[in-house]
Amino acid sequence: MALLTLAGAVAAYVYPPAFMVFRDYFLWCFASTMFALGVVLKPEEARSALSRPSRIGLGVLTQFTIMPLLGFAAATLCVWQGVDPALALGFIIVGCAPGAMASNVITYLAGGAVAFSIAMTMIATMLAPLLTPMMVELLGSAYMDIPFWPMMQTILLTVALPLLLGMALRTRLGSQRLRAEQIAPGIASLAIIIICSYAVAANHDRIADTPALVVVLVILLNSLGYLLGWLAATLYGFDHRYKITLAIEIGMQNAGLGVALALKHFQPETALPGALFAVWCIITAAGMTRWLHRSGARAQPAG
Repeated sequence: MALLTLAGAVAAYVYPPAFMVFRDYFLWCFASTMFALGVVLKPEEARSALSRPSRIGLGVLTQFTIMPLLGFAAATLCVWQGVDPALALGFIIVGCAPGAMASNVITYLAGGAVAFSIAMTMIATMLAPLLTPMMVELLGSAYMDIPFWPMMQTILLTVALPLLLGMALRTRLGSQRLRAEQIAPGIASLAIIIICSYAVAANHDRIADTPALVVVLVILLNSLGYLLGWLAATLYGFDHRYKITLAIEIGMQNAGLGVALALKHFQPETALPGALFAVWCIITAAGMTRWLHRSGARAQPAG
């Protein structure tokens, strides 16, 4: 997915008209990712993770504390350096988004606690219709007027409703459930690639003039998310698998949602940090997974 997301972004920059056709459909694309998550979400995994609610509560609290504050710090630094407030606001929107769906897959590949990852993603996503617009309004109103209720409505229609519909469909699939579980992640990945590529196409004329500071802050936002997630898990006394999981959940934001909200309710440049973050966090997550696998293999005794 990292290579395809990068390829889509490059293609959108080289030939924007190919992706501008999605201007009226990007919200449907995002809704399809949530629908796909509902289809693959196994009730037994959710019940297993929910059996330890205190851990999930700590994780979600950390999610909606660390990343919004990092996003606000990045936005503030941008404005101090003369960056357009509309672009700076994109960092706050990314920081206030819930964890990424892809984090569940990355957690599995990295040897983390998958059920905990799924539960965190599920609870954070369910809380997003209230918390995301509320925190964007709280942190971003200093820079721009924030349409709280329209944002909340967008998240309800593109996150909560499709997720519930996907979960309902799963109960009726019967013998086709396994096939649906195999197809759904591909659909979700394709939709995220389209959304991020459209964001690049919509910002084609601005990308060449994007300040280097914005790129650096995207990298820092992602890196500090991983680091502070790991440190928080250490502070909570989590074991190694849960440390991996919390680091991934904090560092990987649902930038697709951030991009969709920015494109729907703000200026096109507001979506740029989210589009850059989506590409970068997938690349770093893939690299981190590879490193963790190698480290784990070296730690195994020979024979």
